[in-house]
Amino acid sequence: MHVLSVSSLKGGVGKTTVTLGLASAAFARGIRTLIVDLDPQSDVSTGLDVNTAGRLNVADVLENPKEKTVRQAIASSGWTKVHPGTIDIMLGSPSAINYDGPHPSVRDVWKMEEALAMLEDEYDLVLIDCAPSLNALTRTAWAASDRVAVVTEPGLFSVAAADRALRAIEEIRRGLSSRLQPLGIIVNRVRPQSVEHQFRIKELRDMFGDLVLEPQLPERTSLQQAQGAAKPLHVWPGESAQELAADFDRLLDRIVEAGHVTVPENGPQAG
Repeated sequence: MHVLSVSSLKGGVGKTTVTLGLASAAFARGIRTLIVDLDPQSDVSTGLDVNTAGRLNVADVLENPKEKTVRQAIASSGWTKVHPGTIDIMLGSPSAINYDGPHPSVRDVWKMEEALAMLEDEYDLVLIDCAPSLNALTRTAWAASDRVAVVTEPGLFSVAAADRALRAIEEIRRGLSSRLQPLGIIVNRVRPQSVEHQFRIKELRDMFGDLVLEPQLPERTSLQQAQGAAKPLHVWPGESAQELAADFDRLLDRIVEAGHVTVPENGPQAG
């Protein structure tokens, strides 16, 4: 089971939509996937079309990561109405903010790792949608992760935030979890005609080299439309959506390769 945190240290860069795009790519390929909604805004839970009635959530898991609690916090996505497959979510909650203090105890930092260890044989890929800060929730996610994908956009402040994130990953790797590594930087919301965007992408490449992942994701409304309708991007109609789906397929290839993720030979095909 490969665990990937999807992080940004700056809000508003489309981190959750990237998580949903990657989840759609994994679902289309038949990879058994769990999404952990660790962002107190809980938007990824909405985008996955989940019935939360009678369920616990990620805040309950952080309070008490016992097996019964963990399982009651996980629900199947409504995406499975589109085609069969395993796409589940550990439900988000605004209450998760109560676990996002600046100085978590060592015990608290390892609670998500403890919870996910119980699910080792049930999923091939776990995507954690992190809170957009470097407090306890993100540290808890990173301690449970093998890799971190840093989402940014081609703007001045976002470049600085990506740099901070990569430094923080190295700090956690040295001090807490030696297995943690950066997957790389996913550049989101790119306008190819923008001179400023091209300048910032070049700046990112000059600073971080191969850590800047290909492809960069163009700014498209199709992903927001699919998310708003709580449908996977890979079944959303239109050329724009299918081009973006292909971009997420390529990013998923990188994740699969880095994490040696098991991919079924005949996974369900969307559409």
